[in-house]
Amino acid sequence: MGLSRLSMLVVIATIFLPSIAIATQFIVGDDQGWRPGFDYNSWAASKVFRVGDILEFKYDVGEHNVYKVDGSSFQSCTVPTNSTPMTSGDDHILLATEGKKWYICGVAGHCSAGQKLVITVLPNLSPAPAPAGPSLSAPSAPAPVGFVPAPAPIEQGPWSMKNKNKRAFKRFFQHY
Repeated sequence: MGLSRLSMLVVIATIFLPSIAIATQFIVGDDQGWRPGFDYNSWAASKVFRVGDILEFKYDVGEHNVYKVDGSSFQSCTVPTNSTPMTSGDDHILLATEGKKWYICGVAGHCSAGQKLVITVLPNLSPAPAPAGPSLSAPSAPAPVGFVPAPAPIEQGPWSMKNKNKRAFKRFFQHY
């Protein structure tokens, strides 16, 4: 008995789709973008960030930038030495690990005017891979070396086990 196409698709979807993680892309500040004077704390508080999500910083090129910093540099609005800013005006950051992440604008006065973002990245919730679905043919264990299986009993004909049992039964009751 074969599986219908629909059944086969259901089996394939059950096995493979749960392992596909769906990432969310967040435009920092939504339609306000990356700029001083915006409340990024409130913006971030209404979001859930997970590993695999993407932050997108949108701003006018030359007016702003983005630095990834540590907690202390975030608090003091200090641009880390030997750090290169993102300056494309459309910077994408993949949230690859969980934990706190801090970002500031390095243009003088912008960070202290509120152009800074702190978020907490949570683990990805993609489900564990699904157990293997029903197989079309179950694999059999290999026979031990040197093992010769006994022949299967004959199910029909005069020498079948059924007929032998019937004959023995008749003989037993013929004597009584």
